[in-house]
Amino acid sequence: MSGSTFEEEIGYARAVIDGDRVHVSGTTGFDYTTMTISGDVAEQAEQALRNVEAALAEAGCSFADVVRVRYLLPEREDFPPCWPALRRRFGDVRPAATMLVCGLSDPRMKFEIEVDARRPA
Repeated sequence: MSGSTFEEEIGYARAVIDGDRVHVSGTTGFDYTTMTISGDVAEQAEQALRNVEAALAEAGCSFADVVRVRYLLPEREDFPPCWPALRRRFGDVRPAATMLVCGLSDPRMKFEIEVDARRPA
């Protein structure tokens, strides 16, 4: 568990290991130690990536093992400010990726990410 109260309240896991696959649930920019979130989309992306990194590490993976990414943002114009953070994590990995514009569960959320990874042998 990530420390997010959402997992207990809603009833889901931050990440699930299925054989050699790891599926990381939709992860936002909340800092789970303080349950706070920045109003800046780029900062939300950075925190979301730290949250994903922790989930991957707990499953024995890293960003290098990610094969699929889904980005969810309420506003399409908020995506480009996130690119530098995404490039730092995925620039050499080049996972398959999709960006969706959609509503998120809390109006403070501006960025959400889901990833699928393959566990190293």
